[in-house]
Amino acid sequence: MQHNPDRIVIWTGYFDARKSRTNGRRVSTKCAIVNPTLEGLQRAARRTGIRKTKRDENASHPSRAHLKEGRLWVSAKDALQATNSSSKEGILQAIGQAWKADRKEAKELEQNEMQHSRSRSMRRGKRQGSKRKRYR
Repeated sequence: MQHNPDRIVIWTGYFDARKSRTNGRRVSTKCAIVNPTLEGLQRAARRTGIRKTKRDENASHPSRAHLKEGRLWVSAKDALQATNSSSKEGILQAIGQAWKADRKEAKELEQNEMQHSRSRSMRRGKRQGSKRKRYR
């Protein structure tokens, strides 16, 4: 594979919280995700302001050839500008922070929906219980 200085390759394994730094994780544990997916990676990149991306779903990292984790090609100029960083590491940290924030918001939204549905079902149960008492 030839080196293209206009593009940066970002692998999903860079953000895997289950991996150590020696096994391929390139972001801090604060920015790491438990089950990183290529779709989530692209969404996080877009959230940081990176617009020029290309997904390669069937690619496997050379040191993890048995996994088809996928990679994201990013325009180097666009990514450096969008994240206000000067290196690939800065881009990865920015994407990791955005991805972690996205996951946190989704989790909070899910918890709020569950609490709302529980309170609704409890209110319904109280109303039904009062009707039963009335008809006895």
